[in-house]
Amino acid sequence: MLSLSSRVLAHLLSSPATSTISPLGRLISAAAPAVPPNPSSFAVEDYLVATCGLTQAQAVKASAKISHLKSPAKPDAVLAFLAGLGLSAADVASLVARDPQLLCAKVEKTLAPKVAGLTGLGLSRPEIARIAFLAGDGLRRRNIVSKLHHYLPLFGSSDNLLRVLNKDSYLLSSDLERLVKPNVAYLRECGLGACDIAKLSAHKPSPLNISTERIRTAVAWVEGLLGVPRGSPMFRHALQAVAFFSEDKITAKVELLRKTFTWTDAEVGIALSKAPKLLTRSEESLQHRSEFLISEVGLQTAYIAQQPAIVCYSLEGRLRPRYYAVEFLKENGLLKRNPSYGTVFKDTEKAFRDKFICPHKEAAPHLAEDYDAACKGELPTNFRFTRAKNGL
Repeated sequence: MLSLSSRVLAHLLSSPATSTISPLGRLISAAAPAVPPNPSSFAVEDYLVATCGLTQAQAVKASAKISHLKSPAKPDAVLAFLAGLGLSAADVASLVARDPQLLCAKVEKTLAPKVAGLTGLGLSRPEIARIAFLAGDGLRRRNIVSKLHHYLPLFGSSDNLLRVLNKDSYLLSSDLERLVKPNVAYLRECGLGACDIAKLSAHKPSPLNISTERIRTAVAWVEGLLGVPRGSPMFRHALQAVAFFSEDKITAKVELLRKTFTWTDAEVGIALSKAPKLLTRSEESLQHRSEFLISEVGLQTAYIAQQPAIVCYSLEGRLRPRYYAVEFLKENGLLKRNPSYGTVFKDTEKAFRDKFICPHKEAAPHLAEDYDAACKGELPTNFRFTRAKNGL
């Protein structure tokens, strides 16, 4: 009986993806005559450019790592295998440029068994192709099967896992036993479920990829310095915000918030407990939002402390356009009552348009166009105001 890896290899090499109609198949066929039949005259750089699709600069750099190759036999087998997985010519070129030594891998002993193992985990061929592309040298060196065996249950599905890997494939190179498993165990002790841990993993950098001791320190800061307890909906966000800060930097950020918004210690605590991401904002970003919200919109600093999420929104893409649109409606008597700007800024885009743009198509036919322009950073004439603020 054929082994699973042998069956996988036979299936890949006989699949339509390796036929002459595939992009990579045509590339290999077209380039074949250019490869000298004499192994001693095999030109690695030429092969990388003509057959693998690398640029000349990429080929020069990559050839240094595989200069020992004397024949196209192994690389041809690897390329056929990758095409069988369903990788496009562009994906193969990118993969080879990142890991030239992949061309030296033994298909039957190295690559096919890994694909067989991933197939055994229930992954489809397109999913395996995507993982192969993201893994870099993972297909030939790292124990990728055992890692994904651990990650799939953690993330709940292959779709969730691929969503994380598409953002950053660091999990495929992380030390599973020394970092990831101990960190996941400790985060569960802190009350985080699989969904929260998966969301932490989606960030770059991720707390899963630092020492457990450092995570313990970050948890202590979240509870002590920020006052966000375990079990709070904001605990995960606070942990992400401080995991890569020193205590001195956190203290400096707290002082910056106090100074920028003239908050009391209590107001800083309230703001951070509701929006820990404030700690990740730059001084310039905070200053611009402070000037806009306080000086232009007229909000009280105590109100902002109670609604701190608005400080984290895009100034040019969200806050200003919405403020201009609502002010226009107020100026023209089109609102029955003045809305809370906390609600105006926090509404989803669809909810905002349904409340403030769509109902006024007849009375203000250019409002939607002006609002769209404002979202792009423009300031339409209709959105220029001189009226005093209400200070709400």
